[in-house]
Amino acid sequence: MHLVVGLGNPGSRYRETPHNLGFWVCDRLAESHGFGGEVRKYQGRFRRGRIGSEDVGLLWPQTYMNASGDSVAEAMRYLPTSAEEMIVVFDDMDLPLGRLRIRPSGGHGGHNGLRSIVGRLGSKDFARVRVGVGRPPEGWSATGHLLGRISETQRGRLEESVDRAAAAVRCILEEGVEEAMNRFNATPPETSRESSEEGKS
Repeated sequence: MHLVVGLGNPGSRYRETPHNLGFWVCDRLAESHGFGGEVRKYQGRFRRGRIGSEDVGLLWPQTYMNASGDSVAEAMRYLPTSAEEMIVVFDDMDLPLGRLRIRPSGGHGGHNGLRSIVGRLGSKDFARVRVGVGRPPEGWSATGHLLGRISETQRGRLEESVDRAAAAVRCILEEGVEEAMNRFNATPPETSRESSEEGKS
């Protein structure tokens, strides 16, 4: 089976923050594909279902971001899956708001949740979908940016990003990482239009 892991922090305090976009993507996939009921296991929330012809597990680690690897390692121990069949979805400040970046493997890039997973599994060989949240405004800390509540202005763009990230996960499962990279790593059409309009003014 495939395992899709959305990274975030548990609890209502963190629900509406950019750092929880991985959770949002798993929520979207569960809703749109009619996944089975949620169970509490593997130190997380877990649901199982199908996307296309693929058997898929969705995991929301409840260990807090910096210990995400504990939950993932436990799931790996009991589920019929492997690192090569896993997709991890998480926020990334190095990408502008609205951008996605898909990779078949790689390092943690300074993201503490990903760092924990790589450390616990001893492997970097799993796909990842990075969802851009942009850098904080001048004078803001990175922590305040990631863990602050999302503004109404941000929400629309982030919801669009979540939709695209969920579509990217489906593409990886059904058509492979390379096809998903070709389709989703490009600048979103709306960003191109905005840049074009700005250039005319």
